[in-house]
Amino acid sequence: MPPEELKAWRKTERERLIAARMALDERTVDAVRRAIDSHLERGFPGLRAATVAFCWPIRNEYDARHLAKTLRAAGALTALPVVVAPKTPLVFREWHPGVTLARGPLDIPYPVGSRALEPSAVLLPMNGWDAQGFRLGYGGGFFDRTLAALEQKPQLIGVSYELARMASIHPQPWDVPMDYVVTERGVYRRDAQELVFLGAPGPTSELASPVCSADERLLRGD
Repeated sequence: MPPEELKAWRKTERERLIAARMALDERTVDAVRRAIDSHLERGFPGLRAATVAFCWPIRNEYDARHLAKTLRAAGALTALPVVVAPKTPLVFREWHPGVTLARGPLDIPYPVGSRALEPSAVLLPMNGWDAQGFRLGYGGGFFDRTLAALEQKPQLIGVSYELARMASIHPQPWDVPMDYVVTERGVYRRDAQELVFLGAPGPTSELASPVCSADERLLRGD
């Protein structure tokens, strides 16, 4: 697909998927949030000891603030992304209640005056996601630039709705795939460039299906 055609197609798909998400009622959004919280907490116990970056929710996105509170109580550090300048990598700054917030692009809050952190895991909202684990974001390219610039690649966990699944976003060389995708249905892992559904973590086990990956650290709690 030619670049300009791809840009227009992604814009149309982004608008379609955001509209579908925005049409969900409050009860459904909360039910999805609770399911994703459960899958992340049970399936990725290592998050409790990690430095976890997440995004302040907008437009009915998954709200990670509830899980972040639980993780902090267990010993994790949590951070939010900060836009420093256009077309430059983001900075992640520690956030917890009490840290001053200011308003940034898209009216999204960001921490002011707290220390910069390098996350070991990122919970990344997705307007759309495909069978290879690629993410359709808002088109600014901030996260792709940021992830490419980090010295150590964090565990990338995309969080989204099943209704946002696409056949393909037609990824480009600079697009970064997720290591895992978590929806209200359960957990997907990227294996051999394709997502494999692992199941929904049960109350006494991490995942319904075994995890075989070089990136098991966060699931095992190492």
